[in-house]
Amino acid sequence: MELAIGFLIAFVIAITGVGAGTITAPLLILALHVPIAVSVGTALAYSTAVKAVVVPLQIWRRQIAWRVLGVMLIGGLPGVIVGTLLFKRFGALRGHAFFFGALGTVIVFSSAWHLFRYFRPQALPGRQPARIKSIGALMFPIAAEVGFSSSGAGALGSLALMSLSPLNAAQVVGTDLAFAFCVTLIGSGLHFADGSIDKGLLLRLVIGGLIGAVAGSIVAPRVPNRQLRLALSVVLLALGLQFCYQAVAKQLASHAVPVQAAKVQTKTLALAQVAGGRVR
Repeated sequence: MELAIGFLIAFVIAITGVGAGTITAPLLILALHVPIAVSVGTALAYSTAVKAVVVPLQIWRRQIAWRVLGVMLIGGLPGVIVGTLLFKRFGALRGHAFFFGALGTVIVFSSAWHLFRYFRPQALPGRQPARIKSIGALMFPIAAEVGFSSSGAGALGSLALMSLSPLNAAQVVGTDLAFAFCVTLIGSGLHFADGSIDKGLLLRLVIGGLIGAVAGSIVAPRVPNRQLRLALSVVLLALGLQFCYQAVAKQLASHAVPVQAAKVQTKTLALAQVAGGRVR
């Protein structure tokens, strides 16, 4: 099953370019029932492995804007550290409702962004002067989200570059992939040091992913990429909404437990008082 999931994710990435982080963690949680703490760390490590194969190709094609990448990393590297530490904190507090909400929100935003690009490609911003300071500042929360949920670098990073820089589409993809590789490398390293990565699961995912990447690269020229991206975006939107629903349900359940406990305690005290009165 793990080999199939690794194959599927890499195959989809090779054809559509959709980020590994957006797909991997939800599949590990929903399909394999992997604990949240392990799924995020493993998804980050898997995303790093996939991008380690892709980024050298972007360097060879000269599609990375190194100056912009440097500015992105100035804001992004501290951000992913903060996000990872926040995840560890919320994990210790069993704040799963907050995690489901954060992950669902990122997936919904990412899929909505892809849908917007599908139906309104002419509405995308044109070439404009680079706003370097704004790009650096935005990378902090984006990278923090990557460290917290393993998702966000692809859609959010690309959106920031397209909105705030004059880079062409190829440079946006290459620069954002290089940024995501550096960020996920740091994040997965912190998770690895904490022991929250399933090494056996990761190995099987990577093996399947290497096969999927090769197969996807072969099939990609023959697949109607635009229609496939549309179908995948719709599926991801439904998945993100499901995570948001679970977040609300978990939050309501966490509030309901103390109320129910208080009612039981009150009822117990009342019964004790009645029993005490009868004894007298």
